[in-house]
Amino acid sequence: MPPAPAAPGPVGLGAPLDLAGPLDRGRRELVLRRGRVSVVVARRSVVAVTVLVVLTLVVAVLTLATGDFPVAPADVLRALTGRAEGRTATVVLGWRLPRVVLGVVLGAALGVAGAMFQSLSRNPLGSPDIIGFSNGAYAGAVLVLLSGGTGYLTVAAGAVGGGLVTALVVYLLAWRRGVQGFRLIVVGIGVSAVISSFTTWLVLQAEVRLAVAATVWGAGTLNGVGWDQVRPAAGLGAVLLLGVVAVSRGMHALELGDDAGAALGVGVERTRLAVVVVGVALTAVATALTGPIAFVALAAPQLARRVLRAPGTTLVGSAAMGAFLLVACDLVAQRAFAPQQLPVGVVTVSLGGAYLVWLLVHEARSR
Repeated sequence: MPPAPAAPGPVGLGAPLDLAGPLDRGRRELVLRRGRVSVVVARRSVVAVTVLVVLTLVVAVLTLATGDFPVAPADVLRALTGRAEGRTATVVLGWRLPRVVLGVVLGAALGVAGAMFQSLSRNPLGSPDIIGFSNGAYAGAVLVLLSGGTGYLTVAAGAVGGGLVTALVVYLLAWRRGVQGFRLIVVGIGVSAVISSFTTWLVLQAEVRLAVAATVWGAGTLNGVGWDQVRPAAGLGAVLLLGVVAVSRGMHALELGDDAGAALGVGVERTRLAVVVVGVALTAVATALTGPIAFVALAAPQLARRVLRAPGTTLVGSAAMGAFLLVACDLVAQRAFAPQQLPVGVVTVSLGGAYLVWLLVHEARSR
């Protein structure tokens, strides 16, 4: 007799997914089967992620079409398909497209990093912005820049190092027979304040030229990026995606609690450490290239959870929401005060600050 199909596995980025198998259609869920493996996917999640992707593409086309040299949307599509030549191809493909692609890549990376830390802390305030990992990555990158380091990989190494050192300090200070989410956040806020003061001192002690460059870069900006910056960021992001897949199952299991996760065979502290390392690396990849872009990692997972009506953190939804938020904010940063272009971090801080106030009020009322 042929073996009976396995029970549906847990939904997550690490769950095996093969669309080639037969498809069971239910009212609210899709069951994707392939051999002995089956995955349950909520219909609303599929629809919501698809809508977010479409909205991101619409914003991307608007970004490519508008500016000092307007391009008709039809010409944008022709350029993207390789049928445009001359100035249109140069403007769309050479000048504007790298910025849009980098916005999508880094927005998705920040969204996933935020989802991982919120899952780890089981708290909507658990974000690399709040816990201090973003400031640690920024401090490491500034140290490299002020020491004369150049090149994306060199700065990225400094950012990763700074983020990991910060994560180690926060983790050790928050350790009390384990790490609790609320304690992690409180300790992270304190460490973040100390690191921010240290970074400010570094900038004040630097030469004027380097200090100005570090200050402008520290606002978080996509201005002036090209394909030379996009390629290494996309490559590192793809490598880290494998790390996300590897830790996603254990991460989702720990959302049920340490005891439940251990009963399911998950190494609790080992999984926590792996989530921290991968999440810090994702944050550092973005910080090393654009500076700290605040609040995307905080807002994207929570907005995705509300849109998808998911019971827990959703990595795919957070990635889609993060990409949409960053490219939309960058469009505002470029066009709202044209011809003056703002750093995208200014827009994300303005909108994210309002969202943080709402989140704090909502959390206080729910207790």
